Amino acid sequence: MCAWHVTIAPTWFDPSTAPPQITPFGILYALHDALVRPLPGQKMGNSLAESWTESADGRMYEFKLRRGLKFHNGDPVTAEDAKFSFERYQGAGARELRSRVQRVEVLDPLTVRFHLKEPWPDFMTFFGTTATAAGIVVPKKYLEQVGDDGFRRHPIGAGPYKFVSHTPGIEVVLDAYTGYWRHAPYVKRLIMKSVPEGSTRLAMLKKGEADFGYAFDGPEAEDVKRDPKLTLVPSRHASIYWIEFADQWDPKSPWNDKRLRLAVNYALDRKAISDAGCAGLCPPAGVVVPRVMDFALQTEPWPYDPQKAKRLLAEAGYPNGFDAGDFVPIPPFFTVAEAAVNNLSAVGIRVKMRPMERAAFYAAWREKKLRGLFLTAVGNSGNAASRVAEFIYSKGSYAYGGYPDIDELFQQQARERDVAKREALLHRIQQLTIDRVMFAPIMDFRALMGVGPRLAEHTITSIPMSPFPSYEDMRLKGQ
Repeated sequence: MCAWHVTIAPTWFDPSTAPPQITPFGILYALHDALVRPLPGQKMGNSLAESWTESADGRMYEFKLRRGLKFHNGDPVTAEDAKFSFERYQGAGARELRSRVQRVEVLDPLTVRFHLKEPWPDFMTFFGTTATAAGIVVPKKYLEQVGDDGFRRHPIGAGPYKFVSHTPGIEVVLDAYTGYWRHAPYVKRLIMKSVPEGSTRLAMLKKGEADFGYAFDGPEAEDVKRDPKLTLVPSRHASIYWIEFADQWDPKSPWNDKRLRLAVNYALDRKAISDAGCAGLCPPAGVVVPRVMDFALQTEPWPYDPQKAKRLLAEAGYPNGFDAGDFVPIPPFFTVAEAAVNNLSAVGIRVKMRPMERAAFYAAWREKKLRGLFLTAVGNSGNAASRVAEFIYSKGSYAYGGYPDIDELFQQQARERDVAKREALLHRIQQLTIDRVMFAPIMDFRALMGVGPRLAEHTITSIPMSPFPSYEDMRLKGQ
């Protein structure tokens, strides 16, 4: 049994609306499978597709499915299902995919082609990693029978586990799918419990009520480390904590003044925040693209300099600091938020913590309703371009604004097939976010997992840039 740090939402059973968050993939890749996706030891491996090819001109991608694949209800997995799933997709990255894919063609029951309007070197990054869920294949026939709501009530997929039940706010129960193409899962029943309170997750782990628990903060992680029966495992996924200046684009807002945004960056003691939030295991960050991603700009963070932060406040007309309104933290990472708020308060930036329920937080972010400052963390894989597309490009689903020159650089890199030239363009974009102080990056997020004594193989770190196990490979002792 695994104790989750969030309330599991039924929308996560359906890949078509997947947001730019890694968390839903912890459910999606248990229930479902994709043509190509992250696999043990591979950032992007062949899954439902046994092979794929790219045309010489970069305008066509062809996937050949494995023979004999079946969904959990016994229906065959076909190229028509893959086409249907892509065309139904409306989650993170959908706008970018729609603007670049001209049509999807089914050649035969096991072959599907994607025709692009022009060469796009990032097609596979957007399609075959957790940058989006567009490559996950769902059963067309079943979905057309039950509809979207029926599918979310009882999802059918082709992943390693079959849906059994969902008790809202409590748990999801899954059973091993013996027909999974890699192999039948070793753990026969997988129960995912919603346990947002960290101390409760820790107590469950210590009592043997949970076999692993997600996302412990610093003090809880230290407690796990001290217990000889438990193991602390930091994730290796591609995630960053940062503070967003939602009002920087409003000329009437104090945050329109670059000096105030810079003051926030100098006010943050990133090492102390890492100590509080993740036992010192999260390295400080200087940009919102995780350093483990391709094309990430490797740069140092702003130094901790509270005196300089105070001077910048005074230069901006706030020698005694100012009341900066709300500070909305992403749930459940309140320890990181509290440490950051204390840093800001120490230099005179006075904010009020306004916690929100997690689903409401993401809805408000997407709908551009958050104001003032907010703390977020995003852990999807992909590369620098997939991060820019959602959070920096002015048309990104979660971008509050942007700059024409950055948008033009983004479009240039999307057409550029020379890797070195693409990297230079993406580095330039990231440097501009620093020069213009668009964000306050805090640290790379290493989710701290607690593993109990019953697990012989937890597989939490087996999939590159993912915080979730390879579920079918987990083993209990004695198996």
